[in-house]
Amino acid sequence: MLKAILFDFGQTLVNSADGFKTAEKDAKGKLYADLDPDKVSWDTFLGEYRKLRKAFHQKSKFSRPAIWQAVYDAFACKPDHDKLIAWEKHYWEQVKEHTNPFPETLSVIEVLKKQYRLGLITNTQGQKNTGTHRIALFPELERFFEVIVVAGEKGIPPTPDPLPFQTCLEAFGLAPRETVYVGDDWRIDICGARDMGIQPIWLQHYSVKRNWPEVGPFEPTITSLAELSGLSF
Repeated sequence: MLKAILFDFGQTLVNSADGFKTAEKDAKGKLYADLDPDKVSWDTFLGEYRKLRKAFHQKSKFSRPAIWQAVYDAFACKPDHDKLIAWEKHYWEQVKEHTNPFPETLSVIEVLKKQYRLGLITNTQGQKNTGTHRIALFPELERFFEVIVVAGEKGIPPTPDPLPFQTCLEAFGLAPRETVYVGDDWRIDICGARDMGIQPIWLQHYSVKRNWPEVGPFEPTITSLAELSGLSF
């Protein structure tokens, strides 16, 4: 019997796509300008940047300064670390400015809270300061969650490692079969929850423009949080 619904945060409860797009474009421009454009072509820089960012993300490492440092290293350049910290601050300000809950999020959460216990398992995005996960910027959402696990902080490794899921289940006092997990990322959310024995629900939100991994038919897959009310648990 289902007793709790667990959620990811970014691109699950809130839409940050425009924020990350804006912040990434700005960061890439700053990085390239700080290298030597006369010696490095834009295409060469962009290819290296994308390769390194992908490698970091596949290891669930999301620190922007660390990614940027790797780019400088790839081109045998030494960055100004104070500059990287300032860029990181501006990066997250841009993401914040363009992040909003999906239109249906609050109403769906309000309904679900009447029937189930709610939890949040989400990765930190590598911000410098701990304890400042973006959920705190949305107190109207945060108040609904009985348990919040920010993986990547306080010795808890980021998902898809099983420990964040285990930590959340232990806090609830529930078994994996008594929960479901709603997330958008195939490797981090869906595979992570499934490997822990939790039934995952893959959210491919209709308003998010991205190339979803081709993994074959997967159920349940939803395109709006509103569809949760129609699922049989």
